[in-house]
Amino acid sequence: MSEQKETIGRTLFVALAVCLVCSVFVAGAAVSLKSLQQQNALLDKQRSILRIAGMIDEKASGAEVRRVFDQGITPRLVDLDTGRFSDAENPRTFDPLKAAQDPTLSKTLPQAEDIASIHRLEHYSVAYLVEKDGKIQTLILPVRGYGLWSTLYGFIALKDDLTTVSGFGFYQHAETPGLGGEVDNPRWLSQWPGKSVYDDNGRVSLAMVKGGGAKGNVHQVDAIAGATLTSRGVEHLVHFWLGPDGFGPFLQNLKKGDA
Repeated sequence: MSEQKETIGRTLFVALAVCLVCSVFVAGAAVSLKSLQQQNALLDKQRSILRIAGMIDEKASGAEVRRVFDQGITPRLVDLDTGRFSDAENPRTFDPLKAAQDPTLSKTLPQAEDIASIHRLEHYSVAYLVEKDGKIQTLILPVRGYGLWSTLYGFIALKDDLTTVSGFGFYQHAETPGLGGEVDNPRWLSQWPGKSVYDDNGRVSLAMVKGGGAKGNVHQVDAIAGATLTSRGVEHLVHFWLGPDGFGPFLQNLKKGDA
């Protein structure tokens, strides 16, 4: 009987020892890989910005992405409350998504204003500028909003008139493949360049329309067939981020040279 207890005890001790050793290795690997994971996340973000701005192709190497981004893109912090540039944070390291989870760096959106269903809005965000001779050629802005199953995270690129779309796309979402997931389809995304965000009165006027009726209309994009809620979510996030509660005031100030 005592021999049996000793055997069970020894087995449990060995199992516990193995678990502890494995935990140490896993924890060590996680710590050692954290820096690499952060670098890869930054690279993926830079790749998305450049791709949506039309500055690289899909096959660009990591080194090429870093080179083009460093040489061609200027990140600038934007105060969403004032609609102006700010020096309150370093735009190269500031993370608007993390800020949105911090009550000291964000605010709760009233339901009536939260058309993109993001719940909280950060006080600061980051705009990405492509400049030539001190003038903005392309402005890339982060956007996000809820579709059918997930929040879609992406960027919209505007030409120098700050009204005409030059690129649009998402880098993260969990919409249904073949339905809402068609937001990644190059054919659907190819509709966006040349579309006009604002009407003659300065209101956000881009809309998703069903049935292929958007051809030739600068304020309309074809909705995704079979994905009504995802299409509606895309429309809502565009209206939010380019409207008065998002980057709208900043874009107005920028057009007036007062940002």
